[in-house]
Formats: sequence, C-alpha cells, structure tokens
Amino acid sequence: MVEKECILYEVKDKNKKLVRCLACSHKCLVSEGDVGICGVRKNVDSKLMLLVYGKMVAVHVDLIEKKPFSDFLPGSRVYSVGSVGCNFSCDFCQNFDISQVIKSGDDRILGQEMSAEDVVEQALSLRCKSIAYTYNEPVIFIEFVRDVAKLAKSRGLKNVMVSNGYWSRESFDFIKDYVNAVNIDLKGDSEFYIKYCGGRVEVVKDLIKWCCEFGIHVEVTTLVIPGMNDSIEGLEEIAKFLGGIDKGIVWHLSRFFPMYKVLDKGVTPVSILERAKEMGEKYLNKVCIGNV
Repeated sequence: MVEKECILYEVKDKNKKLVRCLACSHKCLVSEGDVGICGVRKNVDSKLMLLVYGKMVAVHVDLIEKKPFSDFLPGSRVYSVGSVGCNFSCDFCQNFDISQVIKSGDDRILGQEMSAEDVVEQALSLRCKSIAYTYNEPVIFIEFVRDVAKLAKSRGLKNVMVSNGYWSRESFDFIKDYVNAVNIDLKGDSEFYIKYCGGRVEVVKDLIKWCCEFGIHVEVTTLVIPGMNDSIEGLEEIAKFLGGIDKGIVWHLSRFFPMYKVLDKGVTPVSILERAKEMGEKYLNKVCIGNV
C-alpha cells in the first residue's frame, strides 16, 4: 500500500488523536485508525495519510473530447489518470467500479505505482498535450495531483481536472495555479444532491464561480437521468445559473445508461436531450449532447 502524509489537514485534538481533513467540503473529522468519507485519507497516529498517493488504478490516452472538453485543446490527446475512492456516493455512478470499490467492502488499494515523474514522462512520450485527473474524484488525492501538475506545467503540459466539484476553498487555493481547465459535474438541484449524492449543491456552484473568476477554463456536465433530474424546468435552472456566470461556459448534457444501483431507469431518450439543448442555448453560447 502506498501511503504519504497529506498536506491538507489539521490536528483537532492531540489527546483524542482527532484530525480534520481539509481536502473537500465534507471536512471529515477522522478518528485514529479511521478514514474519511472518500475511503483513502486515513488517520494514522494523528497524521492523515493518503493511501493512494501515486497509486493509479486507471491510466489511458484519450482524445480531450472524451473527458468531455469541447473548447479546450480540441482534437488533442490527453493522458488520463485516476485512483480508487470518492467523496460522493451516487447510486447512479458511471465509474462505480473505481470510485465505490472501497465502500463495497473491498478495502484493497488497487492500481499501479507511479511517481509524478512517471506520469509526466508517459504523457510526453505518448504525444499528449495535457494530463487529466479523472475517472474518480481527483480532489481526494489532491496532494498527488499537485505534485504531478506542478511538474507537468514546468514541462509544457496543461492540466485538466474532471470533478464532481465538491472542493474546499483550501483545495482550490492549493491547486489553482496549476490547473488550466476543469469539467465540473452539476448534477441537479439542492434536493437531488442531498438525496442522491450526499452533498450540497451550493458547494459545487461556488467552485464553478471561483474557477471562472480565477481564469480557469470551465465546462460543465449534467448526466440527465430519466425520472430523477430530467425535467426541463430543473435543467433550465442549471442553464440560467451557468449563463449568469458566463455565457461562454460549455454545457454538456450526457445521456444516462442504467448503472450500479440505478437499474430501474431507462436510457435517456435523445428527444429529452435535444429539448434541453434547445432550451440551454437561450442562456449559453454552446450546449453539447454527449454519450449518444
């Protein structure tokens, strides 16, 4: 198992050996021997240890459009890496075999060991223009992301993060100077986040604003799930919110396929995505349909 002491945490009670993780907005209070919600940040003798530092379970070369990014380095190759674990527990997760594996009772830390230098050299040798931190939620292994991203920047590579957006302000400030683009999931309204994700939508909206204000390229993805978040009224609220920040934000409407614990919903009808696209174009310059 690969372990390295986290940077984003604080000791709350030395006597009780309590530490608080600062990587995401859950800000878990972690007791001795326990892990946070993500499953990969563990309190070991009052030190928060990152169990997946340099432990990549998914490594691929993709086209940037697959992340998806429409208006960032179009047509280019991106070196994509991810670990196990996630700070959300979405029943409809499309990458559940990576993100939720620890929560399923399998506490093994799967993956190959890679240093920051390994990741960057691989990206360069495979003629990629960027590195994507993706597949699972990258903020839970933010210390490794920063080490890779800092080196990548010095070697002329761009850094992109594909995220659920549930960052803390501490994480944003920790990584912002090294990130060129983000694709952030905006999954639904407040009720949807509480019921299905275990989080608060306001946190995600704040991150979208912070990234835009700092000058990071932002694209947003909504996985449209029949009977759960597919009402045109609900989708219009998302479009209005994004357009109110920047009409140039690209909005990706992604088609849902039954997955993980949500097997009773059908595949998203293309007609719903087309209606949502037409509506979204009233507020945003570009709306894309994906996964079709």
